[in-house]
Amino acid sequence: MKVLFVCAGGMSSAIVVNALKKEAEKQGVAMEAEAVGTPSVEDEIRNGWNLVLVAPQVRHRFDSVKAIADEAGIPCEAIAPRSYTPMAGPTLYQQVKEYIK
Repeated sequence: MKVLFVCAGGMSSAIVVNALKKEAEKQGVAMEAEAVGTPSVEDEIRNGWNLVLVAPQVRHRFDSVKAIADEAGIPCEAIAPRSYTPMAGPTLYQQVKEYIK
């Protein structure tokens, strides 16, 4: 499973990405997750991602990111602010599983 996080600069999501990866590991699921800034989405989306998640701080750019993801045939969802914390790994993992179904 490959999940691409989109945030302002690609750095603020690193903590959330790590929480998601740890939860996936606990569940026995191999997961690749990476955070990129909005300027990198168009180039990065071609690298075989299963899901694109948009961070709360860039939700105002959700429509443009979703358009790029839709064109590539990849589901795109906004991360709820309550799920965008280091403690929300289990919640975010469950959401990712639902989105990828």
